[in-house]
Amino acid sequence: MAFPGYGAPPGGYPGGYGGAPGAPGFGGFPGQQQDPLYGYFAAVAGQDGHISADELQACLTQANFSGGYKPFNLETCRLMINMLDRDMSCTMGFNEFKELWAVINGWKQHFLSIDRDQSGMVDPQEMHQAITSMGYRLSPQAMNCIIKRYSTHGKISFDDYVACCVKLRSLTELFRKRDQSGQGSATFPYDDFIQCTMST
Repeated sequence: MAFPGYGAPPGGYPGGYGGAPGAPGFGGFPGQQQDPLYGYFAAVAGQDGHISADELQACLTQANFSGGYKPFNLETCRLMINMLDRDMSCTMGFNEFKELWAVINGWKQHFLSIDRDQSGMVDPQEMHQAITSMGYRLSPQAMNCIIKRYSTHGKISFDDYVACCVKLRSLTELFRKRDQSGQGSATFPYDDFIQCTMST
């Protein structure tokens, strides 16, 4: 079901993962094989079993998600953590990390499919196509705001593309919760609006 004015419901982003089989403290069962991502997560997370924005930045750089082993912007890492931070700890546990890993891989494939010249950057027209193909129906004015906010010299890097995707997804989910009738309209008390926009 599409919601007029602000995009289709999120699809294709897996969620609700159980524990990592065989991993202590994560719902594992003796004799079952451990999730392959858990070893990677544990090496980055350390003793506390959670990943901070700094640790996520190092992890994504090591995995070469942004290309050329360039680090993701720390603010993008904070946005990614906030998008999935269900326990409000400002860190990621394994289940959140696993979900993020799948989401970033999906965004990476989508980015590569719209980056026609394989430059590692997308232009405003490609970005418009990307946002539209994700189910968001935005006005030309809203699209121009996005392009201005996330482009550098008229091009959008993968890092900025991810930041934009996170922001769109988070704000849409927050808006959808307040749009009781599903008509693309909601009323926010000022404090609620500030909390929503500042937490994404």
